[in-house]
Amino acid sequence: MSLRKKIFAAIYDPMSRAGEEAGMREMRHGLLAEAGGSVLEIGAGTGANLAHYDDKVESLVFTEPEPAMLRRLQRKASEEASFAEILQAPAEDLPFEDDSFDTVVSTLVLCGVDDQAQALREIRRVLRPGGHLVFIEHVRADDPKLAKKQDRMNGLNRFMVGCDCNRATLEAIRTGGFDVDSIEQTTLNKVPKFVAPAIVGTAASPS
Repeated sequence: MSLRKKIFAAIYDPMSRAGEEAGMREMRHGLLAEAGGSVLEIGAGTGANLAHYDDKVESLVFTEPEPAMLRRLQRKASEEASFAEILQAPAEDLPFEDDSFDTVVSTLVLCGVDDQAQALREIRRVLRPGGHLVFIEHVRADDPKLAKKQDRMNGLNRFMVGCDCNRATLEAIRTGGFDVDSIEQTTLNKVPKFVAPAIVGTAASPS
């Protein structure tokens, strides 16, 4: 594990606090009202979504690939969701049987996976027919000037926080075979402008 990843895990929650208080926490809460049945959250990080799951959730599994994040997730889950199962795994290689989950949750994850198309194939594989992917994701801006700035800043952003801020993630979800049920284009607050464009939505795995 690199020193940079250890440091990033240690500062992630303090670094994110302003954005959480400026609307991200409310966004998470609204999104996770859509999660029910057997739920898998990929790239769960330090557990920012833990407090937002409700009694529609019958079982809850978290995956997180980074050891430093995983340790923080385990500590937080022991206090807030001791029933949850936590596994170390990347989104591109999920250790579950086909058709295992009713809901997959992805919040600010598909911008950072190494292979977005493979991650979406894995999500679709582990979802039951008619199951749902629910997501909040950074996306490429519709405004050409801002999109160009995202392109200029992306290398640095990837190095600093592991995120490609200029991905056309909604198109990738559709190309991956999902039927998009609902979509909202929004702007995240208290973050640099080039990472502010985002989408919030749900997409179904075909029955």
